[in-house]
Amino acid sequence: MLIGVPTEIKIHEYRVGITPTNVRELVAHGHQVIIQTGAGEGIGMNDDHYLAAGGEIAPSAEDVFAQAEMIVKVKEPQGEEIARLRPGQILFTYLHLAPDPEQTAGLIKSGATCIAYETVGSPSGGLPLLAPMSEVAGRMSVQAGAYFLEKAHGGHGVLLGGVPGVDPAKVVVLGGGVVGTHAVHIALGMGADVWVIDRNVEVLRRLWTQFDRPLNTVYSTRDAVERHCIEADLVIGGVLIPGAEAPKLITADLVRKMKPGSVIVDVCIDQGGCAETSRPTTHDEPTYVVDDVIHYCVANMPGGVPKTSTHALNNVTLPFVAALADKGWKQALRDDPYLRAGLNVHDGKITHPAVAEGLGYDFVDPSDVIAG
Repeated sequence: MLIGVPTEIKIHEYRVGITPTNVRELVAHGHQVIIQTGAGEGIGMNDDHYLAAGGEIAPSAEDVFAQAEMIVKVKEPQGEEIARLRPGQILFTYLHLAPDPEQTAGLIKSGATCIAYETVGSPSGGLPLLAPMSEVAGRMSVQAGAYFLEKAHGGHGVLLGGVPGVDPAKVVVLGGGVVGTHAVHIALGMGADVWVIDRNVEVLRRLWTQFDRPLNTVYSTRDAVERHCIEADLVIGGVLIPGAEAPKLITADLVRKMKPGSVIVDVCIDQGGCAETSRPTTHDEPTYVVDDVIHYCVANMPGGVPKTSTHALNNVTLPFVAALADKGWKQALRDDPYLRAGLNVHDGKITHPAVAEGLGYDFVDPSDVIAG
């Protein structure tokens, strides 16, 4: 199969879909990999690194999209990229369609077969292609929150870990999944007073066992979310319903009750955000203020640390890229029900139930698509 890797064009997105190491692996499988010139510069890999791995260099994105049978990216395709997709072409990347009707409509019109990293499953019930970026974003969320709590950056001037004789900041983490676990790890390491809220008691038990008494665990109710967010210096949103829009746990009314100069870091902004007042921001302009509360809602947080993020992502995507290329997408999805769960759009049809429900489309079962 001819696999194409374009340069990412989202604002301040420096990751790349395939590293030279993985190009070498795919070439060893008998595939051809074409990379847009400069695509790897954000992670310190130039065209020579890709050529040495057996890849080929294309002068433009147009050339990559025109030639490739499968496009492998990191972030959701932008408008000009969607316009280059064609029927029968495979797109393998993060999509986050539920809160993005415009992208969804474009992919439907393209006729392409679109497989989303974030809905590929695993036997354990996890999301293996989302997990490494959730790990990165969870850790970054505490760094970002600590930075914007400083008075010079708009916060109310509290040090996350405090000092002897002075209370630390209160950090509230909504959701005890991958994002939440890694946010808790960093926040506790910095000495903060950390509270995690989740509606799954088994998740709370796991976190209690992992972090012991320094971590405070709370069962999620409306009352608990409101009470702890009002007291918080930093709130980190890490809730997720696979494929669906994130639930709005933080209402606009609750934001009005929060401390002036406190910070919300909404990690689930890719899925619409967990605060009613959240809207996507960029690394160029990462924050805005609503009712004196700082909102950090960067939609590609891991893009800020592209070397770490790209290698972490490529570690988990390689087996799936190889399977799609070795077998073709239909056979690969027949053989692997967890990869099949990643199919979101095919030939103008929505093939993920949460996306269909969230955006009002008819749902077509991926098994029927494969059988057809």
